[in-house]
Amino acid sequence: MIYIAHRGNTNGPDARENHPDHIREALELGFHVEVDVWYLSDGLYLGHDSPMYKVDREIFDWRFWCHCKNFEALSYFKEIDGTGNQFQYFWHDKDDHTLTSNGYIWTDPNCAVGKNSIAVMPEYVDSTLENVKKLMCYGICSDYVAKIREAM
Repeated sequence: MIYIAHRGNTNGPDARENHPDHIREALELGFHVEVDVWYLSDGLYLGHDSPMYKVDREIFDWRFWCHCKNFEALSYFKEIDGTGNQFQYFWHDKDDHTLTSNGYIWTDPNCAVGKNSIAVMPEYVDSTLENVKKLMCYGICSDYVAKIREAM
């Protein structure tokens, strides 16, 4: 199972989410990361509600799960898809499930998961993590991945 730090968070929500330094810290702890990505005329940005941190394309590696926040970001990643990138990208809004670029099922809380699913924020369903231990999925994306990885 893989553990994905939601916006770089590993031990709960953090004001530094999506900041490149925060993302790097999660990667150094051995986690994958989910990041919110925008594409504007002058390049790529990270940020949840708006583009905040300008980044170079080189920041992204196979441990990144890129939540495209605008159509331009989705189009950008689709255009470079197959050029050696191994990271995931996807777009969703209020969907129960969406497919990532490499065919994993990004799954919102309270929705069915399977062996190719990424269970997103399972702590919303069960904060005790008892049901999280029973999940048979490919990965978990959470603000609390350190606690979840330890409990598993």
